[in-house]
Amino acid sequence: MHSKVALIDFSCLHWLILVVYSTSICCFAVDTIYQNQQIVDGQTIISAGNVFELGFFSPNGSTARYVGILYREYGGRVVWVANRERPLMDTSGFMMIGGDGNLVIIDGNDNSTIWSTRANFTSGDTTVVLNDIGNLVLRENKSDGLQFWQSFDHPSETWLPIMKIGVDQRTGEEINLSSWKSEDNPSQGGFVGSVDPTEPPQFLIWNNNNGSHLKHYRSGLWNGRSFTGLRFMNRDYLNGFTINTDDQLEGKLYFSIASFEESLPRLIYMNPLGALQLLDWDVEKMEWTKFAAILNSPCDYYATCGPYSICNDDDNEWSDVCDCFPGYVPNNIDEWDKGNWKGGCVRKEKFRCERNDTISMDDVEEDGFIEFQRMNLPDLPTLLKNSTDKDLCQAACLRNCSCTAYTYVDTIGCLIWVDDLIDTQSYSTANSGELLYLRLYHSELGGGKRRLKGFAIAIIVASTVLVGSSLFLAYVFCRWRKKNKGRGSSLGDFIKSLICFPRRSAIANKGSAYATGDYHTYDFSRGGNSEVHIFSLKDIQVATEFFALKNKLGEGGFGSVYKGKLPNGEQIAVKRLSRSSGQGIQEFENEVILISKLQHRNLVNLIGFCIQEEEKLLAYEYMPNKSLDKFIFGTSSDDETLLDWPLRYAIIEGIARGVVYLHRDSRLKIIHRDLKTSNILLDEEMNPKISDFGMARIFGFNQNAANTNRVVGTYGYMSPEYAMHGMFSEKSDVFSFGVVLLEIVTGRRNSGYLYPNDSINLPSHAWQLWNEEKTLELLDQRLVESFDHPSQVIKCVHVGLLCVQDNQNDRPTMANTLSMLINDNVILPIPKQPMFNINGRPGKENRSSTSDEGQTLVSGNSMPTTIIEGR
Repeated sequence: MHSKVALIDFSCLHWLILVVYSTSICCFAVDTIYQNQQIVDGQTIISAGNVFELGFFSPNGSTARYVGILYREYGGRVVWVANRERPLMDTSGFMMIGGDGNLVIIDGNDNSTIWSTRANFTSGDTTVVLNDIGNLVLRENKSDGLQFWQSFDHPSETWLPIMKIGVDQRTGEEINLSSWKSEDNPSQGGFVGSVDPTEPPQFLIWNNNNGSHLKHYRSGLWNGRSFTGLRFMNRDYLNGFTINTDDQLEGKLYFSIASFEESLPRLIYMNPLGALQLLDWDVEKMEWTKFAAILNSPCDYYATCGPYSICNDDDNEWSDVCDCFPGYVPNNIDEWDKGNWKGGCVRKEKFRCERNDTISMDDVEEDGFIEFQRMNLPDLPTLLKNSTDKDLCQAACLRNCSCTAYTYVDTIGCLIWVDDLIDTQSYSTANSGELLYLRLYHSELGGGKRRLKGFAIAIIVASTVLVGSSLFLAYVFCRWRKKNKGRGSSLGDFIKSLICFPRRSAIANKGSAYATGDYHTYDFSRGGNSEVHIFSLKDIQVATEFFALKNKLGEGGFGSVYKGKLPNGEQIAVKRLSRSSGQGIQEFENEVILISKLQHRNLVNLIGFCIQEEEKLLAYEYMPNKSLDKFIFGTSSDDETLLDWPLRYAIIEGIARGVVYLHRDSRLKIIHRDLKTSNILLDEEMNPKISDFGMARIFGFNQNAANTNRVVGTYGYMSPEYAMHGMFSEKSDVFSFGVVLLEIVTGRRNSGYLYPNDSINLPSHAWQLWNEEKTLELLDQRLVESFDHPSQVIKCVHVGLLCVQDNQNDRPTMANTLSMLINDNVILPIPKQPMFNINGRPGKENRSSTSDEGQTLVSGNSMPTTIIEGR
């Protein structure tokens, strides 16, 4: 067996030779075929935009004549064939609209019809139009006439943008791809690409050679953003390859593709060997190039390794690519050692529910699960719609003795596997695939007597602590009751006094003092982080040594930050909001609730919080490195304080990933609204973490924009539509990210710096140098001597300028922005010159401003909201 499928390169112009009927080809300068009009061999019709052409052709090496649609200006590539099963043997054929109104192809030798659109309609007055998306349409002969037939519903081997591949589950009608039989024979080959409508759906390629109907390849499950089996479609972004299911209504399910850059063509091509290629037109090379391909790895073939085994995508040779899951062994060890893995693996130990023998003390524990990351999930899952979170999903799997694995994907729901785990693949690429939880007998997870003994010891210790705590609380209650005699001294009042979060009714009463004992706790159990603690004021005071000056890390418009240490030794950074910060209880609660529900390596982690008396306190993970602005705006060139370019580039990518998570990958859709360099913290490994969610807003996943009368944020980072009209959306954060990106590249603030050439701000200065092809002059001069990544700097500036365009519709999404940053083969659009300025005069402080409604902005510009020396 070959180690790889040979992918045939059909991008060369000689792949398709258009044989002409005479020495000069006659083309109709129209895109329409009318009644009583014949298109003979040698004549063509052309779409209105001169993109596609319909006419007769012969494939490479063949004398047979076919009618097809081809890209006129992009290598003459054929994208659709009409009479693929009945070619003409000479040039006597012609096209016309027949007497019944259908488009037909006629053999001129005997006037027989060899192909017809075969549409059913009552009116025979029709026309045929070739449009600029490559779709041939048969419709009524009037401007708003009904459409009776289109070539997009009958594709061959090419999937064009906007073309839909899928199934109408009510009628059973399918729109599928089908390969050519060979390079010179466009008749239907042995491979068919279709959509499996089972929830969640996926794309399949079937091998129908020799009368078989076997799965040849599958894309992996559709998770709402990407297919889990396509490595280049990672969780963060689809790399310009977008898929939608907007027509998943009334039983219809279709997928379609879109071009990343609409001015350049893109297509998916299935070759005669059943391999898919995603092709883009390369303007410089003037040829089709592969953006991505499948069936170029052993693991791409369906069920290469058999049941209950994992195929490793980093092993691209036909040896040692398969491993049994933990707890499983090869079904036939001799065949397995020979490289025949189709028999797969079998389980070594029965699940507890499968055991009929008497249960001993060693067997009292339930089965458990082991986690696998970056997995193409197995085929044939069962979707449980009633299991609405990971814990319920796990419990449902445990209750079903046939369940061997489960996963919970936010955009899909709960999936369990009750059949064989088949076609499972492990990825080495970060951010690809999903989590998979494999069920194992508890002893295989380190169970048995040792765990039982540990459990018994834990019970004894817990009981002792509980009894001791109860006695202590009884003592404290008696002392408290004696002290508060006559002022409400019930047990309920005592319990309330132990908790430090005030009721909203008290909070809402502006200017009033917080009433003693007027508190409640906040419920983080639904979708939040159960690890978030509610601290008492005394806890924070002890941790920070009563906010000692030596523990002060920094301060800003919000207040101060202090280093603290909890009794368990964990270090924290305590954000102490000042009464003059402008951040009230609404912003405080907003930050607590949001951060508790967000978990990402590029977002700061909230440890706990407290509101008591007049204090509003947030406790974050402590990070020994400073905030980003301290590094990039510093003046030192020491290695300890200077971020080199590879690290800056990694920070840019990390920030982008964090914002993409907020916008599209988290359970909530979050608009940050105050993204800036001082709100980017750096952990011990210099990984960026986005902080300060006091201004953030939650969006519905179908919500695109919102309006506010209270404009909050920081001048210099605020988008024009938000600063001037209070309109904010995902594109507001994109603008802020663009400013941050340019600041990281240049080491200069957007404001507070006098730029040359009368540039009013950093984006204007960057655009002018980029337009003059002097982009590298923008690079932080402290990096010039050790710098060797000019293409990355140019790309970063280009992307930054796309993000800070004045019109929000011109800005890319954060997902597109991330794709442009991490992919070298994406063609970037031309940015428009930024004109907007709300910085104020360079060098002048703009601590705050007001909107038209007179509301004060929370953050300043030249004095950042957060100044932190270490976290």
